[in-house]
Amino acid sequence: MKKTVFLTGATGNMGWAGFQELYKKGKFNIRLLARDSRKNHKMLDRYASDPSVTVIWGDLTRYEDVLEGVKGSDYVLHVGGMVSPAADYYPEKTLKVNVTAAENVVKAVLAQPDKDDMRVVYIGSVAQYGDRNYPRHWGDVNEPQTPAKYDMYALSKIRSEEVFAKAGFKRWVSLRQSGILYPGILKVVNPTAFHVPVAGVLEWATIEDSGRLLAQVCEDWVPEEFWNRCYNISSGEQYRMTNYEFESRLLDGLGLPGPEKVFEPQWFALQNFHGMWYTDADDLENYLHFRANTPIDEYFATMKSKLPWFYSLAFLAPAWAVKMFMKPYAFEKGMGTQWWVEHDQEKFLAYYGSREAYEAIKSWDDVRPQPLEKNLEKAIAKGEVGPVISSEHSESRNPYK
Repeated sequence: MKKTVFLTGATGNMGWAGFQELYKKGKFNIRLLARDSRKNHKMLDRYASDPSVTVIWGDLTRYEDVLEGVKGSDYVLHVGGMVSPAADYYPEKTLKVNVTAAENVVKAVLAQPDKDDMRVVYIGSVAQYGDRNYPRHWGDVNEPQTPAKYDMYALSKIRSEEVFAKAGFKRWVSLRQSGILYPGILKVVNPTAFHVPVAGVLEWATIEDSGRLLAQVCEDWVPEEFWNRCYNISSGEQYRMTNYEFESRLLDGLGLPGPEKVFEPQWFALQNFHGMWYTDADDLENYLHFRANTPIDEYFATMKSKLPWFYSLAFLAPAWAVKMFMKPYAFEKGMGTQWWVEHDQEKFLAYYGSREAYEAIKSWDDVRPQPLEKNLEKAIAKGEVGPVISSEHSESRNPYK
């Protein structure tokens, strides 16, 4: 008999990729909880005639809607919730929505007579680790969960994960998602881009790997020892980038010059943002085998090829014009880093450390990251990483034990 999978957040980036992978396998009955909106109908109405797909039009903050999806399910994949940039503009709402959704999912699972036979997957976030700049740019799932100041999204993910961890499920897991690479990221422009220190790091995950991950976790061959732990999601070593490298690749993907030509170095915060490279990066891959291992340059080229045709003309814009286009985002009221300089002393200090540190930024040489070793073994040999506990399916990978 087909197993039934209940998936939340199916119209978001990761959820949609997961739904497509589950659907492609052709061996699951899939239930989706989606808000009753024009956008979501456009995405999901095409599946209305397929008996293997059931769409529950509702809301994660309504228990009855969540319960309808959970009843009779073998797997519960909780991906949905508020994320950036909406989470940055509506922090209090984000905390309430995300924690309430987690509580509803847990309550609904606990209400099932067969709850011990169900497998529950929660998608956490790298944001849970908080600010981790060089020389603390490596870590694993045991790192302290200390969200960056003003990061209500990170706090919502920590509290939500705790709801799942303390529920007493027989089989549950938290998969902490990193930054997701997908074609649309090349055209996302908002002030939060400048909240990210260019000297920071992140170990990215592609949207395709993330989707396969959600489908693979529902396979019968997943071993019992996989459950009741936390894991970091990433697409592997070659997807370790400094934020400066990421900005450079992003601009290059649009045919634009490097960061030095289109941004001012002062626009970027110096601290108070999450991101790290993982000493336990391969733990999840060793269990679920979800990575395509696409070379990163090839992947960025593929992302560029999937953009609308007019993005290919971006190279025609002179650097000064691009800088003028980007400048308002740095100065946006309430969210822009340069607005904080004059109008919000608390946020300014949180993201720059001090007035002296900000004023010391005279050129790009003052903010570029130093060369960092991306291979874990070589980084350990160079002293860039402290002692590492063996991560091969280690019991230490559950910070709740």
